[in-house]
Amino acid sequence: MIGCSAGGFSLLHNLILQLSKNYPLAVIVVIHRSRKYESRLEKDLTDKGEIPVEKAGDKQLMERGKVYFAPADYHLLLEPDGCFTLDFSEPVHFCRPSIDVTFQSVSDVLGSKVIGVLLSGANEDGAIGIKYIGDNGGLTVVQDPEDAEVDTMPLSAIKLTKVDLILKNEELFNLFDEIYRIKVTAANFNHL
Repeated sequence: MIGCSAGGFSLLHNLILQLSKNYPLAVIVVIHRSRKYESRLEKDLTDKGEIPVEKAGDKQLMERGKVYFAPADYHLLLEPDGCFTLDFSEPVHFCRPSIDVTFQSVSDVLGSKVIGVLLSGANEDGAIGIKYIGDNGGLTVVQDPEDAEVDTMPLSAIKLTKVDLILKNEELFNLFDEIYRIKVTAANFNHL
């Protein structure tokens, strides 16, 4: 999962564009955006990249090899059956979708299988979610505040909990490459 807000869009965009068509995981993204403005973000990323990118839909089954964005003005939850649920409850940290809400929901379902990545942002949303992922045995990753355009979000996570990795922007690209390499290699060995 990836969460970001102010200052994180460009890095997020480039991280998604580097994912290959055979990427072995589902990627869930929560960015703070308003429903007042029409966004072509998902279409733009699908057109330019190799991996399908779409807004998550209510009762839609999460599949590997796709990127799902939380729709504007809805919290994105994951149900135990692997389907998404859109929730219109109160904003968290003045945000809907909230990074914390999605990170906690997915962590409740997938536990230690979750990798949470928190990028640039102007409020504390995501810090509690990163802690929750770590407490459930998942891998926690935060953008180095020195590389973040707006360091409030990554700093909040670092102050709240011990994160597994604090990475520079280039190291974040390497992380996604390494995940791909490990998962694909493991899958190949499982077939022998």
